[in-house]
This record gives sequence, structure tokens and C-alpha cells, in this order.
Amino acid sequence: MAGSREKEKTYTGFEQGPIRPPSEANSLLIRITRNCPWNRCTFCPVYKGAAFSLRPVSHVISEIDDISRHINVLRQMGNDNGQISREDLNAYNTKLDTSDRQTFHAAVNWFSCGMQSVFLQDANSLIVKPVDLIVILRHLMKCFSWVDRITSYARSHTIARISDEDLKIFAQAGLNRIHIGLESGSDEVLSFIKKGVDKKTHIKAGQKVIKAGIELSEYVMPGLGGKGLSETHALETADALNQINPDFIRLRTLAIPDSVELYDEYAAGRFEKLTDVEIAKELLLFLENLDGITSAIKSDHILNLFEEVEGKYPEDKERIIGVIQNFLEMEPHQQMLYQVGRRLGLFSRLSDLNNSQLVDRTEETCRQHGIDPDNVDEVINELMKRFI
Repeated sequence: MAGSREKEKTYTGFEQGPIRPPSEANSLLIRITRNCPWNRCTFCPVYKGAAFSLRPVSHVISEIDDISRHINVLRQMGNDNGQISREDLNAYNTKLDTSDRQTFHAAVNWFSCGMQSVFLQDANSLIVKPVDLIVILRHLMKCFSWVDRITSYARSHTIARISDEDLKIFAQAGLNRIHIGLESGSDEVLSFIKKGVDKKTHIKAGQKVIKAGIELSEYVMPGLGGKGLSETHALETADALNQINPDFIRLRTLAIPDSVELYDEYAAGRFEKLTDVEIAKELLLFLENLDGITSAIKSDHILNLFEEVEGKYPEDKERIIGVIQNFLEMEPHQQMLYQVGRRLGLFSRLSDLNNSQLVDRTEETCRQHGIDPDNVDEVINELMKRFI
């Protein structure tokens, strides 16, 4: 890790990392670290082969200043309705050098999205020194005082080592939501996927974030335990979240692209991947065992079979689990149609099976590609790789 802390003297231009949560689609992306300091999870294809490093705080501050300057120009360009002509944008853009154009484009994108939130990249930005993070947060709030939310990914292992006082100062400085990849609450699963954290630490970190007054999103990965650990994955994950009571529980169904280490286990037969129906059963067990929490369940990714499995606990619990129960009660052909229609982007809820036009399109796709209830999961596996 020593090389990750070397001083960088030369600024080489505006940077943005490769990913952000779907819920941060409209956020300004500010990169304060590069890649992932752990980078060993067997299911994750992101950052592999890329070294982790900390960006100099001065570089981050400079980018924030540049974007702030562009935002002020954009506000002056806008008419009474806030609209800006293409001619004015192009005229301003032509006056900029290459580096300045990069921050200008970031400013334009954020301006067009309403400028309500900021996301700190990359995979674990809370690993920076607390004093440095506080400087960045305070500068963001100084330049963009109107934002509703500043958010970051973080590892439980990292948060567990941050003092409660520093976490509270982060909150006071503007950090008001953290995304953690819990993935599982089962120590067996966490060890198998090389997550680098155990259930106890997950719980400790989650409780520390809540105590600091920061919103918490915990990500859960249905199917991650395979057939052998499906039940313990569901039950232990529910138990961990019952103890944390995060603001959001976000579902991200397992997919296994060829490029990840877990694929080797799968190809060798040492990891048995669940079918969609088996994942639905696991998900039902998980959701039934969430108890005593006030979390919002989010299914905001195309990898998930059930987009409508969303709502607030405890008031929406019966409706949420009812969606999965209804799917499991369908006959195999109907289940197949929903699986294919969902992954084609035609279906977003079970009731879409009542739309004859959408069903006809899905039926035709199944006929053209020879999809039937016996091979549908093989086809789905290939489709899901494209969504990662």
C-alpha cells in the first residue's frame, strides 16, 4: 500500500471512476480515491488489475473549484426558466482547454440533473484520513451549499475502525449517506467470497453509521451462497440487518461474468448457482425473516427479477412477500415468460403478464431462440452478464 500514498505533484486532468450506485445517477461524481483498496471479492469484476491510490486533496479541491466556476457561468447563461441555448454552451466550450472542458461537461451534466446530490468515488472513500475527508466535505458544502445529499461507498472493515467522533464530524460536514456492500451476513458465505469482513464487523459498522446520524444503504446479494449455503445466507443476512436496521436494504442478484474468480468455482462445479425460482425462494425466506426494522427495501437494478419488491418495513412486508409468493405459485411456462420478459426490459411487475402485446413479444422471442422452462436459466445467465 505504500505506493498508494506517494505524493503526486502533477495534476493530469479531471477524473471519474467506473461505477456509482444506481440511486446516484443524477449525482455529481467527485473522485477522491482510485479503485478498491481490498479488491479481492470473488464475485466482483470491477477494479481488477487496477492499483488503489489516494488522490491528492489539492487535486480534488481544484476540481471542485473548477466545477463551481462552471456552475456559476451556467446559472448566468440560463433564462428565466433556467434553460440554456446550445449556441451559448458551444461558445463557452470553445474557449476552454481540454482539462477545463472535462470539468465543464461534468458541470453541464450535473446542472441538467438539478444539482441535488454529490457522490464521492471510488469503492471505499472513507479510507482517506479523516482530516482530509473533512476538508473535502466542507469545501463541497462551501461551493454547493444547496445540495441535499453527499454520499460515498465504504467497507464495513474501514468504518469499524473510524471513531464515533470522526463519523459525527463527517455528518456535520455534509456526508449524509453511506453505501455498504454487506452482500451476506453469513460468515461461511463471506469467507467463501473473500469479502474480508465477518458478520460481527458488518453489524458493528452499520450500527456506527446509524449512531452518527448518517443514512445507511446496505447491499444484499441474493444467490451469493449458491445451493449449498442458500438457507444460511438468507437467515444470517436477515439477522444481521435486523440488528443494524439500515435506512435502505438494496437487492443486487448475483451474476457471474467469465472474468471473476467465482466463475472458476462455478465452471469447476464447486459453486452451484441458483436458478431464478430458487433465488425467489431464498429471497422469500430472507424477506420473511426481516423483523423489527423500519428499513426501505429497494430493488433498483435490472439484475433483480422482481422490480416491484420495494416498500417500507413493516407496513409493506405482506405486499412485498406476496409478490414472490405469487411468482412461485405460477406454472413453469408463466414463470419462464416473466423471467425472459423481465430481462428483456419488457416487464417490470407480475401484472405485465396480463398485457397481451408484451406477452406476445416475449413468446416470439422464446420461439425464435428455442427458450423453454428447461433451459431458461441458461439463457438468463448469459443475459445477466451483459448487465454488469
